[in-house]
Amino acid sequence: MHPAGRVTLLHGTAAITPATALRTIPRDQHTISRKDISPNALRVLYRLRDAGFQAYLVGGAVRDLLVGGHPKDFDVATDATPEQVRQQFRNCRLIGRRFRLAHVVFGREIIEVATFRANVDDGSGDREMDNGRLVRDNVYGTVEDDAVRRDFTANALYYAIDDFSVRDYVGGFEDTMARRLKLIGDPEQRYREDPVRMLRAVRLAAKLGFEIDADTAAPIAPLAPLLAEAAPARLFEEILKLFLSGHGVASFEGLERFGLLKVLFPETAAALASNRSGALRRMVLAGLSGTDQRVANEEPVSPAFLFALLLWPAYCRALMGLQAQGVQAEEAQRRAADRVTLHQLNTVALPRRFSLPMQEIWLLQTRFGNRQRKRVTRLLTHPRFRAAFDFLVLRLAASPEHAEDVAFWREAQTQSGEELAATLGVAPTEDFADEDAPPSKRRRRRRRRTGGSSPE
Repeated sequence: MHPAGRVTLLHGTAAITPATALRTIPRDQHTISRKDISPNALRVLYRLRDAGFQAYLVGGAVRDLLVGGHPKDFDVATDATPEQVRQQFRNCRLIGRRFRLAHVVFGREIIEVATFRANVDDGSGDREMDNGRLVRDNVYGTVEDDAVRRDFTANALYYAIDDFSVRDYVGGFEDTMARRLKLIGDPEQRYREDPVRMLRAVRLAAKLGFEIDADTAAPIAPLAPLLAEAAPARLFEEILKLFLSGHGVASFEGLERFGLLKVLFPETAAALASNRSGALRRMVLAGLSGTDQRVANEEPVSPAFLFALLLWPAYCRALMGLQAQGVQAEEAQRRAADRVTLHQLNTVALPRRFSLPMQEIWLLQTRFGNRQRKRVTRLLTHPRFRAAFDFLVLRLAASPEHAEDVAFWREAQTQSGEELAATLGVAPTEDFADEDAPPSKRRRRRRRRTGGSSPE
């Protein structure tokens, strides 16, 4: 059991802050070794200590090292202010408004250094609340204060270089060893302070294979609509973290389980609910599984392809609705793509550099059924062909009717021009002029009407 809480005040809002009781886990009782910690992080820790400051490795790095993971980022917490950190490191820059942070830069690696923060504002700090949400939090405190204001107990562990111990103030060591994700403080209030914590709970549970504690999980579904009020740009970044970090399938299932999918992707959720065969859901899961495999293989992944996958059910539903109204096929496809994209922007800020390729992937799908003359070659040379073909392959998970097209285009990519011509039943020397170009005779008539003079 965690210690009983105490009541504090955040600008007039009552909050339960857990009392702290330090537990020190000595080196022989945990698995963290300095050889697994970034040398640059150690350099920061030692320099701050030698300058007379407290400094700990903190957060996800400590958590991941305890469960046998390999952290990509190493964060440091200290009682030095950001300005004092900058005085210690020439390679330091200060960032942030909501959370003032110091970034110590070592080539491509950045060690993030945060000053201990407190929950109680006596008026000397810099904290701003907006309708119960924390929009700026630069009130500094002690390491005990810092521990209780973190989100999950597993993220509130501190590794000390003085004696190589782990310091635990909120029961995080026990929860981490039990692979349990538990919020610090009152879960409902913590979600109201920052609704994106609901997404973090799902993402961390998926990444770590942790079970979300019952009390932490209970408010998520009722409070899910609060996510719609989060900044669309922030939700875009959170979606990339959810689905492009190698745990996309588990993240998707977590979003479904806790009612978050219908807030992030309302039209997709509606389309999946109305698809009785489950074919669209199978396709989405197959695509996310492939993305997870690419991340595991350290292969590139594309946000445009990801959103094409996640919004495909919505596109299909919109397309069927327009066709049922009698809209011609090509026009219906364009309108469905635009409509789904526009509606999604109300929730998630999808940049045009991703939304336009996403739409191209969708609109190219109908061209895979066309074997007419030069159009095959033109599609093979389209800059979005490979992504569109990979998407076509995914559609097999929803329906076997695409098997013939997949087989043809897979073979076409390996054939020479002569072999492809033979497959299509045309002469290799046939002139494959653009079928959509106007007749040359029409251009000659225009020249005669203008006197036949050349612009050159």
